[in-house]
Amino acid sequence: MRKKRFAVIGLGKFGFHVVKSLFEEGHDVLAIDQDRNKVQEIDPYCTEAIVMDATDKEKLAALGLEEMDSVVVSAGEKIANSILICLHLQELGVKKILAKAVDDDHEKILRRVGATEIIRPEMAMAIRVARGLSTPNILDFIPLAEDYDLLQVDPPRPFIGKTLRELDLRARYHVHIIGIKELVPENFILVPPADFRIKDSDILIMLGKTQDIRKIKELK
Repeated sequence: MRKKRFAVIGLGKFGFHVVKSLFEEGHDVLAIDQDRNKVQEIDPYCTEAIVMDATDKEKLAALGLEEMDSVVVSAGEKIANSILICLHLQELGVKKILAKAVDDDHEKILRRVGATEIIRPEMAMAIRVARGLSTPNILDFIPLAEDYDLLQVDPPRPFIGKTLRELDLRARYHVHIIGIKELVPENFILVPPADFRIKDSDILIMLGKTQDIRKIKELK
């Protein structure tokens, strides 16, 4: 997996967890907020954290954000600020801007000033819960400890052509493959057998500690 570069502007609860999750996935993450306490709190969980007023276009321009894969604007509660930041980012040439919106009107304005994707955390969670209640999927409702993850992982090169028995991931990496999405042919296998042979087109549903899964994703 190619290491990507992200910037997250606004370090409330949502922004904090976006930064931490991206960093734990092995990406470079720049965290930005004008609250020094929030910046100090996130500092161990990102590549770089800076105290800055992101509504200042000149300061944004100095960061080279147009080179980032994506910029997340998580200043949703401060509606005027989030609109101004998105406008600046568009004018600076940032190609992918994900912005947090608080309501429909806010979303419409953010799209008009350059946001390429809108994040509505409360709405997304409500839809997920509703879908889970109507068509339960056990993977969506497995309670996980704080340092555990349930992730979809592309198989690294050393895994391709090997069976799960040969890889012995449970013993070597302390992770469990609880499902496999086959693209060719299109199929989903829940709790695959030990003799399943991994193809480069497969997607592994992996359960384990965050740092153990990261080791696998870093394999080449």
